[in-house]
Amino acid sequence: MTTRAPARASLLDTLLLGVLVLVPAVAQGVALRRPRAVGLAARLDTNSWACRLMTRLRHRHGDGPLLVRVPHRRVLLLLSPQDARIALERTTRTLTAAARDKVAALGHFEPGAVLLSRGSAREDRRRFNEAVLDWPRADHRLCGRFGEVVREEAAGLVGRTTGRGAELTWDEFAGAYRRIVRRVVLGDAAADDERITGLLNELRGDANWFRLHRRRRRLCAELWVRTRDYLGDGSTGGLASCVADAPRTRRTLPVAQAQHWMFAFDAAPIATYLALGLLAGGIPRTDHDYLRACVRESLRLWPTTLAILRDTTANTTWSDGSTTPAGTTVVFHSSYFHRDARVPRADRFEPGRWLDGSADLDWALAPFSRGPAECPGRHLVQFTSATLLAELLAHRPRQVGGPRLDPHGPLPRTADHHVLRFA
Repeated sequence: MTTRAPARASLLDTLLLGVLVLVPAVAQGVALRRPRAVGLAARLDTNSWACRLMTRLRHRHGDGPLLVRVPHRRVLLLLSPQDARIALERTTRTLTAAARDKVAALGHFEPGAVLLSRGSAREDRRRFNEAVLDWPRADHRLCGRFGEVVREEAAGLVGRTTGRGAELTWDEFAGAYRRIVRRVVLGDAAADDERITGLLNELRGDANWFRLHRRRRRLCAELWVRTRDYLGDGSTGGLASCVADAPRTRRTLPVAQAQHWMFAFDAAPIATYLALGLLAGGIPRTDHDYLRACVRESLRLWPTTLAILRDTTANTTWSDGSTTPAGTTVVFHSSYFHRDARVPRADRFEPGRWLDGSADLDWALAPFSRGPAECPGRHLVQFTSATLLAELLAHRPRQVGGPRLDPHGPLPRTADHHVLRFA
């Protein structure tokens, strides 16, 4: 039986995809955001250019995936929700989340994490992650304690930024959130350990360069030892206190998983700060379910994972009947799917779509991925961010700097969180 290959992009379209999709994504930083590049991308609204190009390609070639000509590589660009579901739902069957480019980047600081694992090692590490993170429960067993941590750090943040002329800036906000993450993941003993965050960020900066940057084994070893010491002392709380009771083997590598938890939390402060920009100045609802929905909607509007990558591990058949062999890199461009015209009021802030369940039915809306590789910590991230938002909104913040994010009007497809300021 013969198989049919997907439609192929022209040379011109391939060049345009490189300039309008690949370059802005890589320039902004795949593992650690570069503020100047993010600012430039927001001024140019690069996601709008990328989305328009991909929509044009879909109109020209149909809903099937598009094969892009890249030297020594097969790259498949997804254009339809049906194919997005195939890629996400069949992960671990005919596709893997451990795509080669992802391994090249994140391998700089977490080579043993579940996200970069395959086969039985992945199953072992995923089981451990789900046990520690209480997946799929909506509330972690330690949510009571985590709520206290968030409120304590929020009180300190408000105290530092309250007064005549004082403003809440991204640096202040991110610093407070980093303390929350250290306490939630590693326990209270790690609250002031700026060194562990600095090590992680240095290595994430290396990851932005994929294979072009050498591996810094000394920094990796120091990060590993610091993380291991906190996991060994689970008495200070945090997810570290749940490690001892979680199922594990010699392949589990709890330290690598904990390092990934700290990295994975990086999306949360960006989404939360942008959500604050949408909610500040109004009289929003502050119930927890609504604020969780606001965080998810912020991630839909401005995905922090610019592209979800998969590699095929076997022949994979797509919605148009075409087939790609093993070794094909599959690209799910987040902003394109999240802002597509088929999504009701795609450019509007509509947290209600997550409350009524309509967004959950659409596999192309994947702020925390979907399927077997869905983030098992998403409920904890939403809880943490919603609790922090509730504390800040109680002080009636108003935006005093940066472009206004109008919750009632069409919103830009690219946003720069660094420049927002609140009083």
